[in-house]
Amino acid sequence: MDVREFDFDLPPELIAQEPPLERSAARLLCLDRASGSLTHTHVAALPGLLRAGDLLVVNNTRVFPARLLGRRVPSGGAVECLLIGRLGDPVPASVPDSVPDSVPGPGPTADPRLTPGEVWEALMHPGQKLQPGARVVFDGTHTIHGEVLERRFFGRRVIRLWTDAGTTVEQAVDAIGHVPLPPYIKREDRTDDRDRYQTVFARARGSVAAPTAGLHFSPPLIAGLTARGVQMTEITLHVGYGTFQPVRVDRVEDHRMEAERYEIGVSAAAAIESALAEGRRIVAVGTTTTRTLEAVARAHDGHIVAGSGSTDLFIYPGFEFRVVGGLLTNFHLPRSSLLMLVSAFAGLDRVRIAYHAAIVERYRFYSYGDAMLIV
Repeated sequence: MDVREFDFDLPPELIAQEPPLERSAARLLCLDRASGSLTHTHVAALPGLLRAGDLLVVNNTRVFPARLLGRRVPSGGAVECLLIGRLGDPVPASVPDSVPDSVPGPGPTADPRLTPGEVWEALMHPGQKLQPGARVVFDGTHTIHGEVLERRFFGRRVIRLWTDAGTTVEQAVDAIGHVPLPPYIKREDRTDDRDRYQTVFARARGSVAAPTAGLHFSPPLIAGLTARGVQMTEITLHVGYGTFQPVRVDRVEDHRMEAERYEIGVSAAAAIESALAEGRRIVAVGTTTTRTLEAVARAHDGHIVAGSGSTDLFIYPGFEFRVVGGLLTNFHLPRSSLLMLVSAFAGLDRVRIAYHAAIVERYRFYSYGDAMLIV
């Protein structure tokens, strides 16, 4: 299947740069998969669009401030680092066979062999100047030191991070890191993004991007869904940088997803299994939730079991859905794996028509934009 099948022209002014004033105030385009009919409404109307007994499954991952701004050591040149994922467990301090008496204590010139830390994969800029052995520092209310260990493809690096003030790397990142807003939001992050680029379900720290369909939920909307008789349960999938990864191949089938970590608790598995057994509709909030549920079902003969792991499941047209019967999702980038998933669920032709209607009606696109409900 040709990737160009998933291309479309989007006026740049429709790319949302700001969240709506109220979480549930976003517009909602409803697509009926059977008839292809489209309805224009708002997310606040969601309780009336679902049925009593439906099970909404949300992603409770929490975005951490993964973007670090700092400088090279000793030149002082500006450095930007986007943490993608930690590689293994924290690295303990190691003592080399011989240490010169002149080795300084912890600080920007400290011998990195003597300081405990963590090894991460990261996107770093400027990439050409950050070769293995390059040293960097990120500071503010806390200070994080780093050393580039390895150069990887597409601007990626393996970097070791450590602190020297008795705090953990995680504590320091949370204190001085910036919200990793998507690259199509053309402004600097602000303090209020720490709240708005986070869902009300966010509990499990570990994502570099928000599961954006969940951004539309607010306490009043959740109360309305509960009053309607709609059930809710939570799972976790930590969204990686791969969610922004362009599809660089010509054939859809040749694309490979990056693995992302998930966890499904005992109560969530029981709720989902009960809904499946009783024939009640399961509505996934977001593509991340959809991929997790369908990946686990594929591995367990159509059943959802409690546990944790990772998945690189790539869903595109022709995929057989075994769990998800409804999908709430935002509008996605052209040629993206997320658009391919939506097209697999609703049908490529119907999605093309829906996206054209959304553009004509001036819907707002992408992370801070409006939403679709596909049932």
